[in-house]
Amino acid sequence: MKSLSQKKIFITILILFSILINQYYGNRGVFPIDSFLNFDASFNIVAGNHPFRDYWLITGPFLDYIQSFFFLIFGINWTSYVLHASILNMVLALFSFYFFLNIGLKNYYAFIYALGVAILAYPSIGTPFIDHHSVIFSIMACFSISLAILKEKNLFWILTPIFITFSFFSKQIPSPYFILLFIVAISIYFYLINNVNKSAILNLLFGSLFSFLLVASVFLINEIPVKNFLTQYIFYPFSIGESRIDRLNIDFNNLVSQFKFIYFMLIPLVVSTFFLGKIKEKNLIKKKDFIVSLLFLGSVGILVYCQLLTKNQVLIFFLIPISAAYSHAYTIKYFNNKYLIYFILIIFIFSTFKYHIRFNQNKKFMELADVNLNLALDAGKIDESLSGLKWITPDYKENPSKEIELLINSKNYLIKSSNQKIIITDYQFFSSILQNRISSPNKFYDDRSVPDKNNKFYNEYKKFFTSNIKKNNIQFIYLIGKNKEIFFLDHIDDAGCVISTDLNELLTKLDIKKCF
Repeated sequence: MKSLSQKKIFITILILFSILINQYYGNRGVFPIDSFLNFDASFNIVAGNHPFRDYWLITGPFLDYIQSFFFLIFGINWTSYVLHASILNMVLALFSFYFFLNIGLKNYYAFIYALGVAILAYPSIGTPFIDHHSVIFSIMACFSISLAILKEKNLFWILTPIFITFSFFSKQIPSPYFILLFIVAISIYFYLINNVNKSAILNLLFGSLFSFLLVASVFLINEIPVKNFLTQYIFYPFSIGESRIDRLNIDFNNLVSQFKFIYFMLIPLVVSTFFLGKIKEKNLIKKKDFIVSLLFLGSVGILVYCQLLTKNQVLIFFLIPISAAYSHAYTIKYFNNKYLIYFILIIFIFSTFKYHIRFNQNKKFMELADVNLNLALDAGKIDESLSGLKWITPDYKENPSKEIELLINSKNYLIKSSNQKIIITDYQFFSSILQNRISSPNKFYDDRSVPDKNNKFYNEYKKFFTSNIKKNNIQFIYLIGKNKEIFFLDHIDDAGCVISTDLNELLTKLDIKKCF
């Protein structure tokens, strides 16, 4: 009874802490292209626009649909937006706590490590973000299949493909690599331990079928062309990924130094599993612990590789508390040395605090490490829906009031402007605050989202772009941002037809009436 009561207290604290810490850091500072990635897109789904059909999209649509659900329930506002990320942070923390208990940790140790997960998982950005979602769902899939093997419960076999599906539709990677890892692990499990478990296979198939039907229903209900999805989300991003792999720079700092504490926390797990465990259990490879360890070590390898591929800051430091929990549990099982456990705890606490300060407190992931966050102002000045957000960005870090004034000026101009317009900006909240479904051909514009003339999908995009412009009778394009890179002009046959007018430091109007 005491243990059960203690567990309830820990769960309550985890729920409150994981939500509140993300709500706090999600409100501190802005990196526009990342912070607002899903804001307007989710509003547009509520308003009737859908990815792949109405706008070109190379990132995962799952976040947009989930956020549109949050907007419908809690209103279209910043608090609702951050809450989405906070809820996922809570789900991961609770699932981690449950998983740590099931690999042999006592309540208070599982609780401590789960707190570490809540600190290092989502608060580094605080707002819904494709990389965080995809990685978190992949890790939860790893937990799920590990529990399926350890506990032989049907629910976890069902949940594994569902989590992987959520991961894939958040971002294309790392889910394919995890699928390969799971196939290897399941093969070992079926062949060496339990032969072929028909119940497990049936439940995996059921989870996969459920995932397929869920995705298919979204596509059918919203009339999303499968061809558009394959081109935008699979084939074109793959062409980008190929070049990124070719340019992959692996040196000591990239591969080892920046992930050193993750690797360090893995040492007791590796030693316990492959050396001490082998001494104690002659047929270790035929034990479930081996497969569970293999799954996690493979997961770390996958996530480090995917982290090297991305241009974003490191986001996988929440692997430190998870690695510590694994090492702690395996040390107890195969080499019960209390001093080694104390050592694991000390390193875990130190590294968690270190990366909390660097990425949460100093906002390194959002390029705000050298910014005085005390200068931040209430974004409610821009629009009431942004209330609660402490506004400061890397571009106007010395004078956030100037940026806010420019954005208000831009907003007021756009309110009076023609409805036959699209807005291209990293400040992706204008559609929602104008309460106007902006018919942009793209969710966002940068040098990766729009195919250049040398890309084999250039003509596909050009056709999609011009069709969208004509269908919606677009006459004006408004650019809002300090760095106005106009990638889409390549897709207008005669760019000389565009009449450009600078309206303020951030806002530029492009008259394209003569172009189409």
